[in-house]
Amino acid sequence: MSGNEHDWLALKPQEPSPSQCCGGGCKPCIYDVYEKELAQWERAKAKQDKSLLMEKKEQSNNSELNPDTFTAFSISSVEQLTEDTYQYRFELPGNSSLCLSLGQHIVLRGAVNGLEVQRAYTPISPGNAEGYFEVLIKCYEAGLMSQYIKTWKKGDMVFWRGPFGGFPYRPNKHGELLMLASGTGLAPMLPILQSITDDEEDETFVTLVCCFPTFDKIYLKPLLQDLARYWNIRIFYVLSQETSLEKLPWSYQENTYTGRLNEGLTKTILNSCRRRPFVLICGSPVFNEDMSRYLKAAGIEEDSRFVF
Repeated sequence: MSGNEHDWLALKPQEPSPSQCCGGGCKPCIYDVYEKELAQWERAKAKQDKSLLMEKKEQSNNSELNPDTFTAFSISSVEQLTEDTYQYRFELPGNSSLCLSLGQHIVLRGAVNGLEVQRAYTPISPGNAEGYFEVLIKCYEAGLMSQYIKTWKKGDMVFWRGPFGGFPYRPNKHGELLMLASGTGLAPMLPILQSITDDEEDETFVTLVCCFPTFDKIYLKPLLQDLARYWNIRIFYVLSQETSLEKLPWSYQENTYTGRLNEGLTKTILNSCRRRPFVLICGSPVFNEDMSRYLKAAGIEEDSRFVF
């Protein structure tokens, strides 16, 4: 192999490994970015002009979120919410904003033992929050990305790209939203809830159902309690590992169920909705499949539900 050929092979983009795909349905996906960079490399090689590769940007430090390239953001605070869940705040320059649409997610890039990993997370801060954005993350004992996240501390630089996805919400489009959230599946629901409560003209009813193992593992209790005070917001809790409501604070007892969110309870909550709801679902793949099945059995078709 000639020296020139070796130089070009060294510049050839590497195909992503499965761990580098977050699985969030991003457009562009990491594989789309790879295909674009590969085509760029092939054009440059064909013309023997390496200057054509200068357009390639693997990461940026300009603090502007971009779907094609990773941008560094500084961690300004770390708050542990439960034994395995954290709330991270990232700085934005001046009073700038990510300007996210409701329910959009962003992709985090990390490295563990030389292996690059990417995962999708939905910021819980309002899309127009100025000077910062916040992300809710649950860390898993054996999770590759979790190993990286557990090393984070205030001042660290973390790389994100996006935004992607989102729920096309329009004020007063739906008479009622029924939100079914399991664990950190609460994240995409919060900006939508806050958008409704911040808009005096939006009279959409909302029923939020939060599923957690125990009362102690409920995230963001003060925020949820504040939201529940609005005239058009109801919040229910379903605690799979609790067996009795007696030890819960009295303010939670009336709107909390023990056990799992099964087909019967789902139907009960549906029947309690004040208007025929449009349903939003976010949780694990198993949770999403179960909820979709229960809703279909209750007569809620695909065009009346959205899965994050």
